[in-house]
Amino acid sequence: MLIRALVGAAITIVLLAFAVKRGWFLIQLGRSGKQAVGRTTDAPKRVEAEATEVLGQRKLLKWTVPGLAHVFAFWGFLILGLTVVTAFGELVIENFHVPIIGTWQVVRFMEDLFAVLVLIGIVMFAIIRLTNNPAKQGRYSRFFGSHTKGAWLVLLMILLVVVTLLTYRGAKVNNIIDTIYSQDMNGAFASNIVGGWLSGFGATANQWIETVFIWAHVTVILAFLLIVLNSKHLHIFSAPVNVYTSRRPNALGPLLPIYYQGEPVNFEDPPDDATFGKGHIADFTWKNYVDFMACTECGRCQSQCPAWNTGKPLSPKLMIMNLRDTMFTQAPYLMAAGGQHPGLGEFHEEALESLSPEVRTEVERPFIGSREGSEHEAEDGYTFDGHRATGPELPIINEDALWSCTTCGACVNQCPVDIEHIDHFVDMRRNQVMIASEFPTELNGLFKNLETKGNPWGMNASGRNDWISEVDFDVRVFGMEGEDTIPDDVDYLFWVGCAGAYEDRAKQTTKNVAELLNIAGVNFMVLGEGETCTGDPARRAGNEFLFQMQAMQNVEVLNEIKATKIVVTCPHCLNTLKREYPQLGGNYEVVHHTQLLNDLVQAGRLTPVTPVDQKVTYHDPCYLGRHNNVYTPPRELVGASGANLVEMERHGDKSFCCGAGGARMWMEEKIGTRVNVNRGQEAIGTGASKVAVACPFCSVMLNDAVTSEGKAEQVEVVDVATLLLAAAKK
Repeated sequence: MLIRALVGAAITIVLLAFAVKRGWFLIQLGRSGKQAVGRTTDAPKRVEAEATEVLGQRKLLKWTVPGLAHVFAFWGFLILGLTVVTAFGELVIENFHVPIIGTWQVVRFMEDLFAVLVLIGIVMFAIIRLTNNPAKQGRYSRFFGSHTKGAWLVLLMILLVVVTLLTYRGAKVNNIIDTIYSQDMNGAFASNIVGGWLSGFGATANQWIETVFIWAHVTVILAFLLIVLNSKHLHIFSAPVNVYTSRRPNALGPLLPIYYQGEPVNFEDPPDDATFGKGHIADFTWKNYVDFMACTECGRCQSQCPAWNTGKPLSPKLMIMNLRDTMFTQAPYLMAAGGQHPGLGEFHEEALESLSPEVRTEVERPFIGSREGSEHEAEDGYTFDGHRATGPELPIINEDALWSCTTCGACVNQCPVDIEHIDHFVDMRRNQVMIASEFPTELNGLFKNLETKGNPWGMNASGRNDWISEVDFDVRVFGMEGEDTIPDDVDYLFWVGCAGAYEDRAKQTTKNVAELLNIAGVNFMVLGEGETCTGDPARRAGNEFLFQMQAMQNVEVLNEIKATKIVVTCPHCLNTLKREYPQLGGNYEVVHHTQLLNDLVQAGRLTPVTPVDQKVTYHDPCYLGRHNNVYTPPRELVGASGANLVEMERHGDKSFCCGAGGARMWMEEKIGTRVNVNRGQEAIGTGASKVAVACPFCSVMLNDAVTSEGKAEQVEVVDVATLLLAAAKK
């Protein structure tokens, strides 16, 4: 027993010392990030997130098979935590057990049950890895670029943990026969089976087997701990922290403002030393660093990304991995600078002087730039074999990858550990636009049109009311009746939006929605020339200053006229008015037209009388679905119109983007295949004669896709409101 204790103590002290050293380094690295605001407020919601997402594995179980495998592994190690305590105790105390519950049969049974389930999980993981082998599938594997060798090593370590556990426990079963501890292993069915296999070796052999394998078990556990702390499996510890400190209810919908000393930057008088966006790894916050550490490299985000699926260099997973690797590579500088990095080219000499030449070179590398023509030209800073591209002149972040993002939210929606991809991408865009002045040339026109004309198309404000002359009923325009505020008899302010006022297809939707509201007896009013762009495309393109100017102007107008209830036809307007304007003091009840129209149908104020007896498929707009969780009302309206709804394979929260979000509507798609064509082909493949949409951007993109596929005569793209109006007319 003395030998067992001495050897066990030596193993524990040495390996645990290395683990503690690494753990302290990770804590210090995380603390070196800049301040993050509001990450620990509203504790009840955060505790609920820990219960549902960490303990309940809710997001992992969106994918049933890998989700179950992870549940077996995760809960296996929680339950087997009792056996870990027991193993360390048995190094020094013969037949040690956890007080009170340690010898309960049900506990022994649960320990062995989950040991077996962990083994089943290992087999499931192995099959998943083999069937999604990036060596064979290339970028079509969700594990492309992931550290696959490390994953196999971890599976081996998990296997060794369970094998050494069952072996030493099996030998123990034989060693406690005819002793006062003979009942201790009752219920441990797997250990008893292994004990039966070992019983033929004799008493002395079983004593040595128990001792050697308890040493082996402790060694494997501590070695596994070291591997975890030095690999992507760090997520075992960082993911629960990341979930707790994540944006609640999720990181979709509103973007965060730019903060300075814990408060949103006042763009009318911004501080001279405020950081606009992220232009260096030292510009990121401690929460961002935890995000990077939490990445599991599972590739769920990558598998759903519209940019990646159409041959573009953006993989959300590889982008996060690149940022994580950069963080670790520059860790000595980050920890020395302590979050005080003042900007590219102005490094603190105190932080740099003690660094090795290799780290100094990495710190001074360009952060974002073009990789065109580079031998490393690849997927967001990774070569095609999945290794991170390095070199003193080579930008860390590929600008083509950065500008390929449509901000559709598929990555954030799928991430099992609540990484906030879009926030990182937009923050880097902000720095490119407002500091570096490096962005796609097409955005110059967008920014100029928003600044001078108040809309992305550069049309005159006088044209916002043109659609009114094309309807045969009265439309009330604010100010035309001499009022200063919205009259009490107005139910809704109808926010027409730029597309709804100027783009021909969207104008038709505007007229149809207005007619339906008129039929239902809803009193509504429009702002007319007083309306201007919400600023959504500017914000998603990184021009936070322009967004703030547009938003403050709109909030001032809406508050002045005492707007309270607003209906919109554009999900981007919905998201901005409802989710982002509260950041600037604009709090309104905003609904999408499909929500309001569905309520009117349910209330009997709109009655479809002429069924649209056709096969219709519905495309979920990203900013209506994933960003604002509106899935049911549009589908119910399609059903109410009398159409036969057929779903595309990718629908609901797995819907595929049309390609227009993130200001991509105004950028050329020069790499890979077109996102809208990919989605259009899927819609056409359903055999539907109509594609129903609920967003003016989606209408434009899918119309173009259907036309480019030569199917415009067979497949019509229409707004859900158009379907309903056709059914509501006699």
